[in-house]
This record gives sequence, C-alpha cells and structure tokens, in this order.
Amino acid sequence: MDNNIKTLRKEKGLTQDDLALAVGVTRQTIISLENGKYNASLQLAFKISSFFGESIENVFIFKEEE
Repeated sequence: MDNNIKTLRKEKGLTQDDLALAVGVTRQTIISLENGKYNASLQLAFKISSFFGESIENVFIFKEEE
C-alpha cells in the first residue's frame, strides 16, 4: 500500500518526530510507513488521516494485488 504521508507532512512543515508525537507512535513507525515497509492499522490510518484533515483514501492508496 502506498501513501502520501511524507508529502502531507512536508507540506505542513512537520518532522517525522512531530507527526509521531501527534498520532502516538514512534518516529521509526513513521519512517517505516513513509518508506512503504509497514502498513498502518486501521486505527492508525484514521489517526493520521484525521490529523491531516484528509480522508483515508487521500492519505493511503490501496493497490489490489495482481
């Protein structure tokens, strides 16, 4: 699953630490999400989307496996 977290974070002038603190995870989790090495739980996806004031679909891009 792809995401727009890094783009949204940079648009707001936030560090990975800032975002991690805001949504209650570690900086390493944000790094893993941004690099596509970790898929957010539904709860975390809602927290991140809500923090940015975006829908989940605008933050997380679901791609069906072929």
